[in-house]
Amino acid sequence: MKNRVALAGACAVLLLLLGMFSSRAEAACGRVTIADMNWASAEFAAQVDRFILEKGYGCTVELVPGDTNPTIASMTSRGQPDVAPEIWMNSAREVIDKAVKDGKLTVAGEILSDGGVEGWWIPKYMLDKHPELTTLAAVLKRPDLFPNPEDKSRGALYTCPPGWTCQIVTGNLYKAFDVKQAGFDLVNTGSGAGLAGTIARAYTRKQAWFGYYWEPTPVLGRYDMVKLDMGVPYSKEEWDRCTGQAKCTDPKKNTWARSNVMTVTSRKFAEKSPEAFAYLSKRSWPNSVVNKILAFMDKERARGEEAAEKFFKENEALWTKWLPADVAARVKAAL
Repeated sequence: MKNRVALAGACAVLLLLLGMFSSRAEAACGRVTIADMNWASAEFAAQVDRFILEKGYGCTVELVPGDTNPTIASMTSRGQPDVAPEIWMNSAREVIDKAVKDGKLTVAGEILSDGGVEGWWIPKYMLDKHPELTTLAAVLKRPDLFPNPEDKSRGALYTCPPGWTCQIVTGNLYKAFDVKQAGFDLVNTGSGAGLAGTIARAYTRKQAWFGYYWEPTPVLGRYDMVKLDMGVPYSKEEWDRCTGQAKCTDPKKNTWARSNVMTVTSRKFAEKSPEAFAYLSKRSWPNSVVNKILAFMDKERARGEEAAEKFFKENEALWTKWLPADVAARVKAAL
């Protein structure tokens, strides 16, 4: 009986201490608003951040709808929301750089450790069968391995739908690398779904495929693809002069830049909640993880909250590295 009374007393003290800590943590962190952006990887990121900030740091979190430009404009002018988990810097760099310089925003860290990746890809089973096909130069020597479904005597390079920037880039690189002279035709797939469908059909039939894609995406989470080495370094000067320009007539060889994808916060939040800001500075994941999550969301029609739950269960070794031991323990307990 004495042992039971002592144990009950110890439990009561522990609960009291946990309650006191939770109250202090919540008071220190306070209310946090996170942009719930309208694409799947950002939606997933917002839910991961919500759970960790609520359960690990005692914050009161509200998710608010957002898209890149309106969110950055609101953060710059009103200081809200506090956090934008996934900002593709190439689309907003000048505005963000100015806001950082003016003391309105802070760049916390790189959420995609690999960055946003674009390029020309082939299925891994093609590389397994032909190990020499690691470079664009090697692929261009073998149009026979990648036949155009409309003309078997020529190879096929699948390009982006009309209106996408990557269609302009692919068209210019097609000229710069003399892909037509190598025996390949550009094949327009008509839409994003059409482009993804060509990869799905090729994989189902174990047929050859060569073309443009990017990551992280559900498609590359579902199908194992290999990005080709273009054989030249990225040149921003050439990109600005011609590679990314619709009416360039003399493109030179180039490749895609790695896109920095960052977490951005208001300066006020960074100063008010340094521990939560430190978490956001460390929180980063590779495209291989995000590809799988996006494939799950696409296949199961899952929302960000379900994706975050799956992530926590399958990637404990990753997310615990971002957190102090006591915070990680509280997140585990909440799961």
